[in-house]
Amino acid sequence: MVNWVLIGIGLLAIIIVSKLIHFRHIKHRITAILIILLLLFTYVTFTTIVNSNSIDIKSASGIYQAAKAYGTWFVLAWDNVKALTGQVVNMDWFPKNYNFNSTTNDFSESNPRQYRSDVEYA
Repeated sequence: MVNWVLIGIGLLAIIIVSKLIHFRHIKHRITAILIILLLLFTYVTFTTIVNSNSIDIKSASGIYQAAKAYGTWFVLAWDNVKALTGQVVNMDWFPKNYNFNSTTNDFSESNPRQYRSDVEYA
């Protein structure tokens, strides 16, 4: 479970850093925020992996085990992101039985519904 206190502390750190350091350009502010978010993500995921595998990081072998477990998790997570992205790209995003008309920038039904003559439509 994600520790919401740590997320709150991270967000507070972002706010404090952005208020204390007056950046001239928005590009610098966005870069600082992204670095803080990356560090927060790394900390939360690393502690989650270490706690879920009951690894003691007080010894050199424990640090090695933690780094190995985190690296394995990261590679598997990256493989999942690649698989998900590949599935999203291969999906059919246009509705079935509709054609896109580039002159009017609109969709139209290729097979219009047949209306029943005995039913009144509003």
